[in-house]
Amino acid sequence: MTFRDLLKKIAGGPHTSKDLSREEAALALEYMLTGQATPAQIGAFLIAHRMKRPTGVELAGMLDTYDRLGCQLQAIDSAYLPLVMGCPYDGRSRTFPLVPITALILASAQCPVILHGGDRIPPKYGVSLVELWQGLGVDWTALPWAQVQHSLEQHRLALVYQPQHFPLALSLIPYREELGKRPPVATLELMWSPYAGTARIAVGYVHPPTEQLIVDALQTRGVEHFLMVKGWEGSVDLPGNRPAIVQSYDRPGELERLPLHPETYGIKFTDYPFIDGADWVAQVQNLLVKPETATPALYDSVRWNAGFYLWRSGVTPSLETGMSLTAELLASGQVHQTLQALKGGVIP
Repeated sequence: MTFRDLLKKIAGGPHTSKDLSREEAALALEYMLTGQATPAQIGAFLIAHRMKRPTGVELAGMLDTYDRLGCQLQAIDSAYLPLVMGCPYDGRSRTFPLVPITALILASAQCPVILHGGDRIPPKYGVSLVELWQGLGVDWTALPWAQVQHSLEQHRLALVYQPQHFPLALSLIPYREELGKRPPVATLELMWSPYAGTARIAVGYVHPPTEQLIVDALQTRGVEHFLMVKGWEGSVDLPGNRPAIVQSYDRPGELERLPLHPETYGIKFTDYPFIDGADWVAQVQNLLVKPETATPALYDSVRWNAGFYLWRSGVTPSLETGMSLTAELLASGQVHQTLQALKGGVIP
């Protein structure tokens, strides 16, 4: 099929538009990423697809194309499945990002973590994971692929930097600015796993209809382990000012809704605000070096989040023991040591 055929199929309006098959959706994204579609066609497709609403099958097909054209870290030996944390590529602007801290804590407990993303991008232009890591002295932006693989094997932590490691995907970013909306490919990014082996995928989201979309896409692709988290600003950071809405899936089995009420675990805090990058770095460095002096709300946020992921990754038998292990790793200085080792091993 030509790209024009695919565009006509989804852009027929409320009465005549049709969903794409998995193979057709994979082909459509390939045409866009490789420049076989014109800019006018790409813009029309992205907005028509958003208006029609993507299906899980369509996103599964697009993920097939990401796997085929993108990059994948090779499987490593580990006692725990690597955790791939999917967060919106356009970043955060209101709440304190905890993903890098959670990743350091899990890596300190020998649970591998894979992050992915790029620089600040539209429409939100929020602070990116890459920028936060740079503030801590870890620059992922110039690493050759072999060194990213080495970091995962040696330090149990890696970040796939899209502009360096999957540049084809950058071709769609200008359309986000011109359209002023997140295209369906933004949902695709949340579910992508740049890892060749079996992993547990944590997917952040905001809107309730996205839940079923994620389930349909990942189950269509045969993903055996995933978490869906209605987190801060669509990230995988669990909130503390309300019950956390989380669903977990491990095959064979059914989707499990986890009732996570912070007060049940002795946790009660408001969502910790994000001020700017400099403040974030100062607070994180203080937390890692002198956790006893950290702001209580931030410290509780970290225990709540890292404890949850330690539990769901199988490192600890419960959320309570996960929070206790988090406190121990911070107090012993082991998380700070992990950061120092990462800095020494990642900086070219």
